[in-house]
Amino acid sequence: MNEIGWPTIDSKHLLVDSKQMLRLEKEMFFDGMTQEALMEKAGIQISYWLLKRKHLLKHGIVVLIGPGHNGGDGAVIARELFLKGCLVKVWCPFPIKKKLTIDHVNYLTSIGVTKLADSPDVNGKELWIDAVFGNNQTRKVDNKLIKLLNQKFHNKYGNVLSIDVPTGLCPDKGEPFLDSAVKANYTLAIGLNKIGLTQDSALPFIGELHHIDIGIPINKLSKVEKKIFKVTYSDLKNIGLPSLKKNFNKYKRGRTLLIAGSEKYPGAAYLALKGALSSGAGFISAVLPELVAESIWQVAPEIVLKGTMQSNQSGNASLYSALKNIDLSAYDSLAVGPGIGIDNDDWRKSKDFLIGFQGLLILDADALNRISESKLGSKFFLERKFKTWITPHSKEFLRLFPNIRCQTNVGRALIAAKEYNISILLKGANSIVADSKKAWQLFGTDPQTARAGLGDLLSGFVAGSSAMDLTICRNITTDFFAKYVLLHSFAASICKRGSNASAIGDELSIIMRNRKMREIS
Repeated sequence: MNEIGWPTIDSKHLLVDSKQMLRLEKEMFFDGMTQEALMEKAGIQISYWLLKRKHLLKHGIVVLIGPGHNGGDGAVIARELFLKGCLVKVWCPFPIKKKLTIDHVNYLTSIGVTKLADSPDVNGKELWIDAVFGNNQTRKVDNKLIKLLNQKFHNKYGNVLSIDVPTGLCPDKGEPFLDSAVKANYTLAIGLNKIGLTQDSALPFIGELHHIDIGIPINKLSKVEKKIFKVTYSDLKNIGLPSLKKNFNKYKRGRTLLIAGSEKYPGAAYLALKGALSSGAGFISAVLPELVAESIWQVAPEIVLKGTMQSNQSGNASLYSALKNIDLSAYDSLAVGPGIGIDNDDWRKSKDFLIGFQGLLILDADALNRISESKLGSKFFLERKFKTWITPHSKEFLRLFPNIRCQTNVGRALIAAKEYNISILLKGANSIVADSKKAWQLFGTDPQTARAGLGDLLSGFVAGSSAMDLTICRNITTDFFAKYVLLHSFAASICKRGSNASAIGDELSIIMRNRKMREIS
């Protein structure tokens, strides 16, 4: 089966770093697009965006114009809003260096726009538009300017809107160059979203992130080497998961095995199994701690118990005694880790069963902790020659891959995925799914997914969902992984019964049942 292209390669979804954006602009200039025309297009598009939101403009606008072409964009915005009858003032905190921007500012004053000699009043109700540096900033900015804008932000007398990138924020790392950066209520990314804007570290500064399309040709976007996609809940409508045939029996609707829980963490097993059940997979088996195995029939009678795990003196589960008696080749997917605890001696004995498993291996939580503490360490992934998906949060990732250094979590995930030939979900406020060639940055997802137990639920859901899809297309790609993670987060966002993992698992079951993506017999 050909790889499913999701989402589409377009300016709404593609994320780039500052150098990639500059390279695209230079290519457009080489093809005949002028700097003047691009500036006009950006400024006018942003003006249209603002004019659709009259509540932001009703007390007037102050445009802070920077020394370069970002300042020129701001000057075009000021002109267009003034010509539409808005009360507009401009302030130039630095000497303007670009002739095009100088010309625009001179024209503004000629038509009656007020140019402030001193900084505007932070207690005013006007909308402040930060058009100071944008994508071209590469170093720290005058801290006085940032403090001024942030005083305006914290006073809440009027909104702050940043053009392209908030002043003082690195467009690649998503971190302030110095102590802080401008805190905006809105950030309007021009052309393409910059990778720094979608990082967890950028969330305190960007406010609502919106994209301003300036018509970058698709053939240019397709040639961007490193494909990183921003995905949101709106992309669920084109999710495109394959449909099951109506005559598929339970064995053809996916076989998955979950190894989860311990005497210390019995709840993790219940939640992982709930996630697998919510996927709609046809045949779900489990290896469980004895404490859970005794009662699982009461809460999940659909589960086929394949073995039990004893616990060591610390209450952590021992996998080896169960794994040696199971034919793993019967399963499409195998999920290991939620709540099993740490037992290094047990991992040493049991790891070869997992290395040899030829289906999709999903490793979460304590399975990853066992790997990081083992003698083999992350070389475990190199020993394994079959498809492997892992789901670490930031601390687990650092323990697994202490030598990987990069500016962003996206970069870290891409490097690890390529080096170890795995697919990675790096959990965070804006979680990332990556393989060796592509990454999917989840954005605008619900913060309720950052709760105890939801990771266990997700592991089970991924195991069940992947098992189903593997019955239809034997070589599912990493975009499937990203889709499962997005669906899990979406369930949390719409769950009306609460934000606990059990309630969200019920919501996930409803979503998977009701979506017109599958034909269930």
